[in-house]
Amino acid sequence: MTLLQSLLEQLSGSSIMINLKDEIKFPCGLSMKNRFMLAPLTNTQSHENGILSEDEFNWLTMRAKGNFGLTMSCASHVQSIGKGFHGQLGIFGDEHIEGLKRLTDKIKSYESLAVAQLHHAGMKSPKDIIGEQPVCPSDDNKTNSRALKLDEVKRLRDNFIEAGVRAKKSGYEGVEIHGAHGYILCQFLSSKFNKREDEYGGSLENRSRIIFEIIDGIRDECGSQFLLGVRLSAERFGIKLGETKEICKKLINTNKIDFLDISLWDSFKKPEEEEHTEKSLLEHYTELDFKDVQLTVAGNIRTGKNVYEILNNKVDFVTIGRAAILHHDFPERVIKNPNFKPIDLPASRSYLNKEGLSDKFIEYMGNWPGFVGK
Repeated sequence: MTLLQSLLEQLSGSSIMINLKDEIKFPCGLSMKNRFMLAPLTNTQSHENGILSEDEFNWLTMRAKGNFGLTMSCASHVQSIGKGFHGQLGIFGDEHIEGLKRLTDKIKSYESLAVAQLHHAGMKSPKDIIGEQPVCPSDDNKTNSRALKLDEVKRLRDNFIEAGVRAKKSGYEGVEIHGAHGYILCQFLSSKFNKREDEYGGSLENRSRIIFEIIDGIRDECGSQFLLGVRLSAERFGIKLGETKEICKKLINTNKIDFLDISLWDSFKKPEEEEHTEKSLLEHYTELDFKDVQLTVAGNIRTGKNVYEILNNKVDFVTIGRAAILHHDFPERVIKNPNFKPIDLPASRSYLNKEGLSDKFIEYMGNWPGFVGK
């Protein structure tokens, strides 16, 4: 046994050796060169009309160059009224294609898969940004959101599908459907926020219907070789852990998706629901039979040791957020050094600039306590 193997066994607590450069093969036929995916990170850098900016182009392509096997662009809204924050990248109109084509060409030049996350903020769309009352599956007084009419729900579904087609035209090799973090598809899943009495409300089957219809539509329109993933929150945001697991099982059994991206928030925590604390939040999902579907998780995976610990617990590849902000080449650093740790915080503005963050992105990161220094 080599010294490196011995170290990895100590790090993982397991005799199963994980090679970070293993190729990940998806059911659609595409392969990912290693076990690292860039998380779709809010960065507020693009133009207000949703067109790609030079700053966002530089930020994303720098991560592809840094050896992320899959580079996912930040939440791209599929309707203009689904915008969730200033400077959000759009994919709701053909005017976005030219910039996105330039982006995907560059990402793929580094042998990184180019994937778009399809998003709609729903009741989390600020009125002062979208210029009108935000929408939601049902009326929500707290956010002053109005319920979507049935024809609007179907139009939303169709706009997600059209955005998938637009992503393919833009050179993306796949898309991820954002069903997490309290955004509109998560709002549909939630019995707390979804009080509809039609086919899109009531039972879990009805509340999840729109997601499965989007999957069917994108698969039909984009073909069997287009990479298709779904992001779900493991808990919170008005959803129940048990219901999310049921949706995961159903998604796997459709034989239409390639990966599930489970946002744990903290990959090492216990569930918040008392009845589920007999095991870790991660274990609740890794115990599922994923068949050919690949599993990735996100949440507090910040060091080389964290990476090995997660991958040695039945996860196929890791999704990296904060550590990727601090180190554009985080995958390369961990591959070379299993003990790698990111720089100490707060990070200086000049350091973050060198890592590809524009002044706008740095200003946004200033909302994270203790992240940005002088």
